[in-house]
Amino acid sequence: MGDWGFLSALLDKVQSHSTVIGKIWMVVLFIFRILVLGTAAESVWGDERSNLVCNTNTPGCENVCYDWKFPISHIRFWVMQIIFISTPTLVYLGHVVHVIHQEKKLREELKRNPMSKQPKYTDANGKVAIKGNMLGSYLTQLFAKIILEVAFIVGQYYLFGFIMVHKFNCKILPCTTETECFMSRPTEKTIFIIFMLVVACVSLALNVLEIFYLLCKRISGRNKKYKNGMNAGEYSHYPSSFMVGPSAVDGMRHNELNMAFQNRCGQRKGSLDGAKTEL
Repeated sequence: MGDWGFLSALLDKVQSHSTVIGKIWMVVLFIFRILVLGTAAESVWGDERSNLVCNTNTPGCENVCYDWKFPISHIRFWVMQIIFISTPTLVYLGHVVHVIHQEKKLREELKRNPMSKQPKYTDANGKVAIKGNMLGSYLTQLFAKIILEVAFIVGQYYLFGFIMVHKFNCKILPCTTETECFMSRPTEKTIFIIFMLVVACVSLALNVLEIFYLLCKRISGRNKKYKNGMNAGEYSHYPSSFMVGPSAVDGMRHNELNMAFQNRCGQRKGSLDGAKTEL
């Protein structure tokens, strides 16, 4: 397990910048892949080549038959699988570290100049919010892990199959005749092969589930913003009783002028009628 310490330390830093499903994926990777592979699987396989027995006395026949049946050992295949699967997550971690470093500079600039640009993706504690470009980066590494996971599952099927056979026949030079070769502990190895396959499928399912989780969360956030905008638009249709527009003010002034003109006309008419009565 000492060989996995550096990779485990890097992946552990990603947990604080992942979703809940991403944290579960990390647990599956650490416990059911790295831990099992480092403790149990290596002791079960051991030196596969020395445990292979073939019914032949031809020099080099056993080596050629083993290389034909197993182009790469299961242990090395699973080690390579873990490294490749973890690489997109490590790339995302590099992006996170870059964003944290950039926005830390923005916070320092904000203390000197309150009118400077506000940090967008991190809070005061340095935790990254998965939105905008960070959401795109997170989804990209999820899609990359899904593609790699499927590729390794299919590759394992075509290279070894999912069951360790106890005997296989080999007829490749320098073997002069068809040679029978026998594997050691085939049932025990089959159990580990199926276990690692199930763990790979669980990891794949978690990545797919996390994509749907992020997309649903993004859609619900947009719908919430849309509803808030609609509610704000409805309130804006009702004018305040304390505000009078220019057209209303002009109408009031026009009515006042009409009333004043009518009053003056009435006063003049009254004065003319009074003069006529005196005459």
